[in-house]
Amino acid sequence: MALNKLVKFMGGFFLACLASTSVDFAQADMLDANSAATLRAQHATLREALARNPFQLPLYLDSHQTSGELRGDVHALVNYPFTTVSAALKGASHWCDILFLHLNVKYCRASEDGQGNLLTVYVGRKYDQPLSEAFRAEFVYRVAAEAPDYFQIILTAEKGPLSTERYRIMLEATPLDGGRTIIHLSYSYAYGLTAKLATQAYFGTLGRNKVGFTVIGKKPDGQPIYVGDMRGALERNTMRYYLAIDAYLSAYSAPSPQQLEKRLHSWFASTERYPLQLHEVEQSEYLDMKRKEYRRQQTDIQH
Repeated sequence: MALNKLVKFMGGFFLACLASTSVDFAQADMLDANSAATLRAQHATLREALARNPFQLPLYLDSHQTSGELRGDVHALVNYPFTTVSAALKGASHWCDILFLHLNVKYCRASEDGQGNLLTVYVGRKYDQPLSEAFRAEFVYRVAAEAPDYFQIILTAEKGPLSTERYRIMLEATPLDGGRTIIHLSYSYAYGLTAKLATQAYFGTLGRNKVGFTVIGKKPDGQPIYVGDMRGALERNTMRYYLAIDAYLSAYSAPSPQQLEKRLHSWFASTERYPLQLHEVEQSEYLDMKRKEYRRQQTDIQH
């Protein structure tokens, strides 16, 4: 039972962990300026990797694992003006729309309390599932930095199941010439011995063929060997959530009644470009499931 709960959680979450601190207004102005410059410098360093990579997109994926933490990063260049990206990606309700695209996210609702903006997220299996059987988590959303040419968004949750903790997702963006925008998505979490043993058991059995994107060696016939285990799972979900952001941006200018269907079709088509890593269900299964989940979510919100 512990293994099943962890697999649902690991398969569906996208968050990251780092402690955050508050800053006064003068410090915030300095952070914004420095962060925009830093992001552009990182983009310049990655220019060759963005131009030539297996994704056939201007995208670079990196991941790291220590004895108690996993972190994934995506650096990407999108063909949307910074003003569009800023308007689309700032707002707790917008992030519910983004996260909902992931096949493991069963429900997402934005609300406010004394702490600020909250996202109530239910994560479960890749098939239809009652919310009573899914894992519920509450994430705090905030705009950590904002300037005319930069913004940073952070979502955090302190605790997860089976000794996982300090979840954090961070997204930052800055404009580039030609109406394009640089995006950096990062997520990580800390884990303990219980989580490590449970995931090792899963990836040694049911998940033995699941891999990430990083090539760690070559087979005798020259075919690549991809990273697996916990780091491979981290890379798969880093990509799933980046593609959810991209799908949300692609549908942002569409008429409101058409946006959901456009996002769903775009996300599924994007993930199917990498079937070895990301294929889980057929398109009809995904669309049927998400439409049902959306109706359930809207009924709950209206009441």
